[in-house]
Amino acid sequence: MTQSSFDEMLERIDAIVKNQIIPLETLLLTQQWDQLYPALDEIRQNVKAANLWAPNLPADVGGMNLSTVELGQIAEVSGQSPLGHYCLGCQAPDAGNAELLHIYANDFIKSHFLLPLAQGEIRSCFAMTEPATAGSNPTLLEATAELIDDQWLINGRKWFTTAADGSQFTIVMAVTEPDAPKHQKASMIIVPLDNPGYRMIRNIPVMGHEGKGYYSHSEVEFVNCKVPANHLIGQRGQGFKMAQQRLGPGRIQHCMRWIGIARRCFEIMCKHVKNRPITGTSTLADQAVIQSKIAESYAAMNASRTLVMETAKIIDEAGWAAARHHISMIKFECANMLQSVVDNTLQSMGALGMTDDSIVAFFYREERAARIYDGPDEVHKISLAKSLLKQF
Repeated sequence: MTQSSFDEMLERIDAIVKNQIIPLETLLLTQQWDQLYPALDEIRQNVKAANLWAPNLPADVGGMNLSTVELGQIAEVSGQSPLGHYCLGCQAPDAGNAELLHIYANDFIKSHFLLPLAQGEIRSCFAMTEPATAGSNPTLLEATAELIDDQWLINGRKWFTTAADGSQFTIVMAVTEPDAPKHQKASMIIVPLDNPGYRMIRNIPVMGHEGKGYYSHSEVEFVNCKVPANHLIGQRGQGFKMAQQRLGPGRIQHCMRWIGIARRCFEIMCKHVKNRPITGTSTLADQAVIQSKIAESYAAMNASRTLVMETAKIIDEAGWAAARHHISMIKFECANMLQSVVDNTLQSMGALGMTDDSIVAFFYREERAARIYDGPDEVHKISLAKSLLKQF
């Protein structure tokens, strides 16, 4: 794809986000799910017709086969709205699941699960984090899967299983090799969610909002849940390795999505302070303290974007291993930038920023988790520091 054609595609996506997707955010904020999802499905069909579907996937499963740099830029544009990724068919956890299945799944799994997932006909979820063990350390998992008479018998409880509500299958990570070294104990197994051994316990309220469907995080359990042996993804004991590979590509897209959110909030902040009078002749924009927030936010956004684009370029040219330090850096740097810009925006808006009359409060409560999921910031900082210190 030439640069001009890619730029034209970005403009088309940006127009869809601003003209079709952002106007639906009111339905999300007021939790009018019965109206929201049909409207989103209509946009998804329009996106497919415009050949903009699944930019993250290879062409052989209906994707666009783009580079990491290109994917990052699309994530920045679609990330302006919490509905953007879903409408393009590149939303987490489906995106990561599809990428994982494309690499490791057998022919049965690819035909029955990957292809309909890639085409947006079904949704999926990823069940790894558990209530009783540290989510930052998947080597401590307690869920088990035992192969008996050519059937996997799965038992365990998971939570923060994003988008389980309404999904057709999950990828569950469970211990299959209890006596192996800690990084080789777990495997990944497909479980259709109409299985009688599976139960969704609840959608977990996040900052007071429970969510529904794709916009939810569930607590689920597996009780003597049986699936055939051919539902195993990859090889036994590869779960930890595959989890790391699954998270890697998503970090570029996460970080660029966060930059898209930050730019959206920055624009909201600037427009608000320019139009908010505080005396007869001045507005909030005339206040030095507000000007300082705007300057700091702008610098932080651009610094983060430069770092992420540099990371994406390294990945495209030299591979993921060459960018491992950068991947750690962008995770905590962009997550903190996002929180800072959203907080500056909310503070500048005063009480209005706390309400769902604006998208800012949604970003504030939903994206605080950016510093936690896919590995807490602290874990990435420690890992990076240890690796850097080995050089001295």
